Amino acid sequence: MCKRYYMDDAPKELSDILIKAKRSKLADTFVKKLARQVVTSGEVRPTDVVPVIAPNASRQISVFPMQWGFKNPDHDSTVFNARTETAANKPTFKDAWKSHRCIVPASWYYEWQHYKSHDGKTKTGDKYTIQPAGNDITWLCGLYRMEDGLPHFVILTREPVGELAKIHDRMPLILPKEKIDEWIQPDIQPESLLPYALTDMIFEKCTVEEPKIDYSNIFSH
Repeated sequence: MCKRYYMDDAPKELSDILIKAKRSKLADTFVKKLARQVVTSGEVRPTDVVPVIAPNASRQISVFPMQWGFKNPDHDSTVFNARTETAANKPTFKDAWKSHRCIVPASWYYEWQHYKSHDGKTKTGDKYTIQPAGNDITWLCGLYRMEDGLPHFVILTREPVGELAKIHDRMPLILPKEKIDEWIQPDIQPESLLPYALTDMIFEKCTVEEPKIDYSNIFSH
């Protein structure tokens, strides 16, 4: 599961992406229609409007502001993640999986440790920052679609690797920078890129205490 991530605008490559999103005509549209500004630094939360990488009409890499979350009419809710293993077959995601894939640039993502208490219930514990080893930008894989004339996205998740399994039973699908262009192209089979997913992760416990998140009203597919 991925419900929070962070953008540090210090690296020039990421800063350039953030500036492009903020200057986009779509940024003005989000303000006019939803009174939503593009978030370009700090901690990102579900429903925020953020920079996302997707192909333009000429299939070139471009930056667009998009809102985090797909509407789910079956449950009158919003979904923020999609499972890589089932996205191709789920009605909510299958069209986007086939031809509308995107990359969500971040510095790192956050995860709260999940564990079983003595009564058998799942509890949330410490908050961790996680990112690929040797990288200052984390390229999160996602899907996008249009809703009410505006682009929305979800982040793809997969089974965790190594020590991350002790924190949570899911993690985002993350690709190396050199595979971004392929991932977003609509005529590429996304399954062919899954073996390139990054698995060497570094993580550390956050030192600032924050309120625990209530996930009871958030659906993850």
